[in-house]
Formats: sequence, C-alpha cells, structure tokens
Amino acid sequence: MPYDLTTRLVIGLSSSALFDLTEADTVYRNHGESEYRQYQQQNLDRPLNKGVAFPLIRRLLSLNKLSSPDDPLVEVILLSRNDPDTGLRVMNSIEHYQLGISRAVFLQGKSPYKYIPAFNIELFLSANIEDVQQAVAAGYPAGQILSGHILDDIADTELRIAFDFDGVLADDESELIYRNSKSISDFHAYEAEHQDVPHKPGPLKNFLQRISRIQKLELALSENDASYRPILNVSIVTARNAPSHKRVIKTMKAWDIMVNQAYFMGGVEKLKVLEVIKPHMFFDDQKLHLQASSAFLPSVHIPFGTANQKSN
Repeated sequence: MPYDLTTRLVIGLSSSALFDLTEADTVYRNHGESEYRQYQQQNLDRPLNKGVAFPLIRRLLSLNKLSSPDDPLVEVILLSRNDPDTGLRVMNSIEHYQLGISRAVFLQGKSPYKYIPAFNIELFLSANIEDVQQAVAAGYPAGQILSGHILDDIADTELRIAFDFDGVLADDESELIYRNSKSISDFHAYEAEHQDVPHKPGPLKNFLQRISRIQKLELALSENDASYRPILNVSIVTARNAPSHKRVIKTMKAWDIMVNQAYFMGGVEKLKVLEVIKPHMFFDDQKLHLQASSAFLPSVHIPFGTANQKSN
C-alpha cells in the first residue's frame, strides 16, 4: 500500500532553511565544488548549526505525538540542491537533532520546485530566492527564508505562527484596488461592499487550512483532557483596519479556519506586535514589512502578486 501524503500537512524544506550553511557556502563560492565536497566529507559527523526554520520545523514535528507513529499528522521532506554524497552531512545533522525527517530528494544543483506537487507539499521553504520565485510563478506555495540571528528556546513548547492576510492567505484582489486607486477610502468602500464575498485563496491558504485541522484536534483533546495544553497558536497581523476587517473575519469563517488572534494594525508598524507575539515564523508578501523583524524573528517573504511585480 503506497504511503499516502494527501491526508497530512506536508512541508518541503531546503537544507538552507533548516540549517545554517554559511560556512559551507563560503567554501563552495571561494574554492569550488571539489573543495566543497572535501569540506563536507571532512565534517560529515559535525552537526550543522540550526537555521531560521529550525524552531518552526521542530515544533511542527512535535505535533505528531497526537497521532500514531505510522500515521503522522505532519510530514517534512528535504528538497536539496546537494547531491546524495554532499547531502549526507545534512541527513546526519537531522539525525543528530532527532528530527523526524526521513524523506529527502537530492538534485545535484537543480531547482526542486517541480517536485512540490509530486509530494503534495503545502509549503516550500528555502533561502534560495530563485527557487522560491520559480515555485510561486508556477502556482505553488513557497516562501523565502530571510537570514537572521534566531535562537530556539527549547523550554518554549508553544508553536506560534503569524500571517499577513492579503497576498499570503488571500489573493491580491484588494491590494490591487488600493494600488490602482491610491485611496484608502476606495479600498475600505470596496471591502465594505464585498464583505460577504469570501476572498479567493492566496498561496498559503491550504497550509493554514491544514494547520487549522490540527488545531481542532488539539481543541478536542483539551476538552477531554484538562491537563493537555494546545501547542498551536495562529495570528493574523495585517495592515488593514476597520471597516475592512469584516471581510477578513468572514472569509476565515467561510473557509472554516480557526485563528487565535487577529491584529488589524491600520498602518502601525507590525514589528510592535510581533515583538510581543514572538512568532516562530511570520509570513508576509512585502519585504518592507519584514526588514526589521527578520533580524531576530524567523521571517518568510512570499513573493506573490502585485506587491512583488517590480521587486527582486
């Protein structure tokens, strides 16, 4: 019987998202492939340092304790530009950190984006902007991990994920209205008129839908077991404010997606609340909103829609 990925939350992950490859990449750029291979072989048993996505992935995989070992809720698949030989150090590092990742694809320099549908991946994360842009252009859910000094607090067992709304969870329909009119009043008027019309899905809608299903499992478990404390905590942090908040809330209800908090910032700097939330990943379609947060909070740029037509 084939292993069915369609029933699980599947994350595709590059080596550069999970681990800090700065040292190895420097060897490759300065000395070429031969020296790089030798370097990786010499350091085969030296674990790589944790990367920006590590705190998120470790906590996502911890959700598998809610299911049986042979039927996990979450599946993480490594999609690497390394070949199997140079990728062995990555797999050894995964084993060192006791991450439940057993499936991997090594592509010897080729872009992995074409394999996203083959593995039913709901989110592909990579530090390689070209790979991410190719994935998004093909209609696949992908984001670029931005570099930063990220610490993984082992004692913190909660998993906090924060999303921008337009261009991330929803498409950029409303973003286009604002950019074309240059009027916030026109934007609010349009959203008020369409408040009962759910937004079309954006690139990460299905990812959040899978997360929401796990949240519902956690909720049911906590109702039956008072000692169980849910791990997942989901926030929407958007530049919208009233009255355009109504369509966001009604869209989430139409999608049957649960979020714990929503912050309608109305143009206030998002960093203000992100410093309080301390998400293990924040997703936004505009790099401008990520510049300040990415230095110390795990941040992902979603290069989708009109906000990115002239960027990168």
